Amino acid sequence: MELTIAEKLKIPHTMLSQDAFSQWLGIEIVDVKLGYCKLKMKVRKEMLNSMNKAHGGISYALADTAFGFAANTHGKYAVSIETSINHIEALAEGDELIAESSVEITKNKLGFHTVEIKCNNQMVALFKGVVYRTSKDWEIK
Repeated sequence: MELTIAEKLKIPHTMLSQDAFSQWLGIEIVDVKLGYCKLKMKVRKEMLNSMNKAHGGISYALADTAFGFAANTHGKYAVSIETSINHIEALAEGDELIAESSVEITKNKLGFHTVEIKCNNQMVALFKGVVYRTSKDWEIK
């Protein structure tokens, strides 16, 4: 049975509740729409690299999470098959990051997403991803 829109919008919350890594990152869901997810998190000391800047994997992980959450709002299990990121600005401890993922193009089984990561309303990274939608339906209780 097809999920309602309200049920589809609960999928990212379900995913976050089962995602220990995203919880460790301190990711919070700000907004969810069909094909869209906005997240936030703060850079902590244990996320810094040897140059005292946020490790590139931190912004990548935030973007990947936003990408996954947005892609799954269509009600089918969706998995990434290709991703890339451009790091535009270095990030420091205490920076609050906002990631917004949106679908750019949707085909039958594939979705093409972009994720903009911003700090103080300035883009600090740009992530691009391709998702494959499986035939498995999400079940929301």
